[in-house]
Amino acid sequence: MSANPNLPDPADIQARLLRGPYHQWLGLQVERLAPGEIELLARWREEWVVNPDKGYTHGGILAALVDLAADWALVSETGRGVPTIDLRVDYHRAAQPGDLRVHGKVIKFGGQVSSAEAHVYDKDGKLVASGRGVYATPRG
Repeated sequence: MSANPNLPDPADIQARLLRGPYHQWLGLQVERLAPGEIELLARWREEWVVNPDKGYTHGGILAALVDLAADWALVSETGRGVPTIDLRVDYHRAAQPGDLRVHGKVIKFGGQVSSAEAHVYDKDGKLVASGRGVYATPRG
């Protein structure tokens, strides 16, 4: 268990994430959890390839990872994933085959609406995508 009694346990968050079939398919694994932050690992799948000649990952996968990490960075306050209101994604380079690491961080937590950002890194630690989301976070 975490030193912060309000912070959910990483194993609990892992179990909650994997309730969703899409999250299971992405091969998500909670690597680190801290107040207002999360780090996820997404296990490489051949089905992510958008261009067989080049072998790089579809932008939709990268956008989903940005959304998920930003969303779940809010768990230290909400204890759960929350609905996305708005999402912006920037693509920095093609993501070649390999596991992807995603770091999400809360920018501002509000009583009704919150914002968080995420960065997606390839197997070599290079930034491939980043973004920011706005999420509905009403208490209760």
